[in-house]
Amino acid sequence: MTENKSNGIKIKTVNLSFYYNRRQVLKEISVEFPERSISAIVGPSGQGKSTFLMIFNRLWETIPDARMEGEAFIRLKNKWVNIYDRSISLPELRRSAGMVFQTPNPLPMSIFKNISFPLKLSGETEKQSVEEKVESALKQAFLWDEVKDRLTDDARSLSGGQQQRLCIARALTLDPEILLLDEPTSFLDAKSGRIIEDLLLNLKERCTILLISHYMDQIRRIADRVMELPASDS
Repeated sequence: MTENKSNGIKIKTVNLSFYYNRRQVLKEISVEFPERSISAIVGPSGQGKSTFLMIFNRLWETIPDARMEGEAFIRLKNKWVNIYDRSISLPELRRSAGMVFQTPNPLPMSIFKNISFPLKLSGETEKQSVEEKVESALKQAFLWDEVKDRLTDDARSLSGGQQQRLCIARALTLDPEILLLDEPTSFLDAKSGRIIEDLLLNLKERCTILLISHYMDQIRRIADRVMELPASDS
């Protein structure tokens, strides 16, 4: 792993291995990631990059015949926790570690309801609080000025770049400590991709970001650290 600067550690793994049935995709990875930084995860297709991200919000647990060995820790609210400990609340973990996927996935509802949906799931009902958090998330995602007069429009009417920023805003409504981004600009044009890059550089002041990207020029522009996943030999 290479780095450009050093911060306090936010995420670490110890002897982490991962298998889909008998196929090993991650092998004995012990690594640390600093807080308030952008760490890029690189490697060939099929090397387990997306799987590695899903370790940190446990999304992989819905996949049949998948299993993990080793340990993963996150410093949440300034306290180290083993995120696979039985005492860990999975909804709380996923609120703390938001994820944005390669393809934008706006829900079939209005822009406002898309952003407020995580708040609804978490039990937030106070109207003014919800409105303030929606506006704050859209501003953080550099989207407020473009949509503030059309919040009742179907979110799917937005452009591809706007949809991706909407998905980032939706992840931000619950104030996550970590953002997991799986090739967030791969389907966007250069202009939209640069907007996302500027957004991520702004967000790292308050979030720890793990980013998968195949674009080395993008990585050079925004990443503080680069981790190349080792081959699993399987």
